[in-house]
Amino acid sequence: MASQRSLLIAPSILAADFSRLESQIRKVEEGGAEWLHLDVMDAHFVPNLTFGPFIVAAIRRLTKLFLDTHLMITDPVGYAPKFAEAGSDLITFHVEGAGDASEAASQIRATGVQVGASVKPATPASVLFPILDQLDLVLVMSVEPGFGGQAFMPESLEKIRALRAEIDRRGLRTLIEVDGGINPQTAALTRDAGVDVLVAGTAVFRAESPAEAIAALRH
Repeated sequence: MASQRSLLIAPSILAADFSRLESQIRKVEEGGAEWLHLDVMDAHFVPNLTFGPFIVAAIRRLTKLFLDTHLMITDPVGYAPKFAEAGSDLITFHVEGAGDASEAASQIRATGVQVGASVKPATPASVLFPILDQLDLVLVMSVEPGFGGQAFMPESLEKIRALRAEIDRRGLRTLIEVDGGINPQTAALTRDAGVDVLVAGTAVFRAESPAEAIAALRH
């Protein structure tokens, strides 16, 4: 059953205190997080600007956690080699900005990383179905991408259910990730819908105890 699915926690580094980045990463490592989620924004594809490969490389030197890099940028394929070289383990692109999504997935995989594809809230999950067998992960955005701290959009649950059904029907091992407005209450809803990976920023990095926050997301 979905509720028994092994759940991976990917704290979003954007919610961390960058003046104390190493100690912040240590806290989520010790708290049991398996991944770190790195949101890369270019102020063009989404209305915010974050960081590039240089910061990813710095984070890579600080941790052995799996680096889950989400490219919310206009040219994900063109920049993927730089993020792969910086130490990303998985690179996710947006189908809305990739042109030929199948070709984008192939080109990103050629850089030597795992590959994910994401959809914004207004994009139906079905656009991912033709490329599911090329993907290690699908990312459902449960807020409009661009800024942290937004409220969870409950309609994203139906997307997760649709992807879970299609992935299971085809016997694929593609993981389902959700990002946006995740707290213990919404985590439970997405877990029941069939999610595998939870991205949580504020709920983890701004918590008094990241370890307790991570445990709460799992249960």
